[in-house]
Amino acid sequence: MDTQHAAPRFVDDYLLSLLARASFVVSSEFHDRLRARGVSVPVWRVLATLSGGPETVTTLAEACLLQQPTMTKVLDRMERDGLVKRQQDGRDRRLVRVHLAPKGEAMVGDLLAAARAHEAEVVARHPDAAAIKDLLRALIARQGHKRRPRGA
Repeated sequence: MDTQHAAPRFVDDYLLSLLARASFVVSSEFHDRLRARGVSVPVWRVLATLSGGPETVTTLAEACLLQQPTMTKVLDRMERDGLVKRQQDGRDRRLVRVHLAPKGEAMVGDLLAAARAHEAEVVARHPDAAAIKDLLRALIARQGHKRRPRGA
């Protein structure tokens, strides 16, 4: 088949595909660095999210792009490894809040520094990255939470 005259592929101009592919390509660089440190991507996402303070399991699942049962399994392992602890909410006993344990707090600082360094490398290669971040935040805010993420 003559690929020089073939019509462009739909996915090469489809916004959702472009977003996913760009995320995959740029994230893969950092995920390789995480694996070299012995940290899985879900554990990284939990630690990075909890760096802002305690969260509910539901909120963590949404922020980490995981379904709640998968998040619960990740948290079980992280709690067993001494990275997080779960506590009932003081005001609403139906809620469980996840906190960083001392070992998780010690780990997250270095990981955040590595993530910031990677982001700086990406921004240096792509000067429009700051504008893209603004655009993506606006897209997320306008789209809202119509549906929870499925899988990772």
